[in-house]
Amino acid sequence: MSVLNFLAPGAIPQEEFDAVEIEIHDAAPGVLMLVGHGGNIGISYGEDSVFMVDTQYGQLTDKILAAIKTRTAKPVQLVLNTHWHGDHVGGNGNFSERGALIVAHERAHARLSVDQFLGAFEQKVPAAPKEAIPVITFAENISFNWNGDVIEVLHAPDAHTDGDAIVHFHKANVIQMGDTYFNGMYPFIDVDTGGSIDGMIAVAEAVLARCDENTKVIPGHGPLSNRSELQAYRDMMVAVRDVVTILVGVGKSREEIIAAKPTAALDAAWDGGVLDPDTYVGHIYDSVTAASAQLR
Repeated sequence: MSVLNFLAPGAIPQEEFDAVEIEIHDAAPGVLMLVGHGGNIGISYGEDSVFMVDTQYGQLTDKILAAIKTRTAKPVQLVLNTHWHGDHVGGNGNFSERGALIVAHERAHARLSVDQFLGAFEQKVPAAPKEAIPVITFAENISFNWNGDVIEVLHAPDAHTDGDAIVHFHKANVIQMGDTYFNGMYPFIDVDTGGSIDGMIAVAEAVLARCDENTKVIPGHGPLSNRSELQAYRDMMVAVRDVVTILVGVGKSREEIIAAKPTAALDAAWDGGVLDPDTYVGHIYDSVTAASAQLR
């Protein structure tokens, strides 16, 4: 699936949704990762009700609910959005209409409330309908004592977007990272809505500090992960960021830096995901030069 389809679900033909089968992965007792079409979903289930992280697309709600019902008959009462992009919030309205409360960082709420324009793709993203907009917001962190666990939600500033949330299921030893983590592939950095390569690296490092050898990490895209894979992802981002920064410093243009192929040694391991290497390098250039402009 292209990034455009991630951000504009209306571009996805219905037959693609019809063909989707929801995969259920056990991250820990009482915590699931659901894989369908779009961003990975996290599920906490137990004595209270279902705490859900991200909702994918509205066309998949019935399939998602059927997957949840294989483990629990309790309703979805809380939904946490990791950020504002359509492949993570497209089912919000369906769940709120079924009684769930939607929670997100205040910047994600703000972006869902009005039209957005993504210059990197020359794409307008319309505001979400009222029923899909979060009703509970937070500025920094928020915690939920739910299903016998402490679910800590942390703001990751200026990473994938300006309103990213990381979810730490403490007892389960599971951390969900939204699109700050694309496992096994080059990530999309939404510079137009506040994302930055430095923020992406910072959140990876912050999560690594919370991980041990048994921690399971739920990425925004890609398979269920762990500390060592997240470390490799962080190291890849640092390596490319550092080369691009050097080339910017000696006056190379965006086109020249892309042509220099700074990811060449990494492509065998990281190419083949949402972004091709040239697009990824272009986003890092945009991020590095935006940061440099702010320092002037």
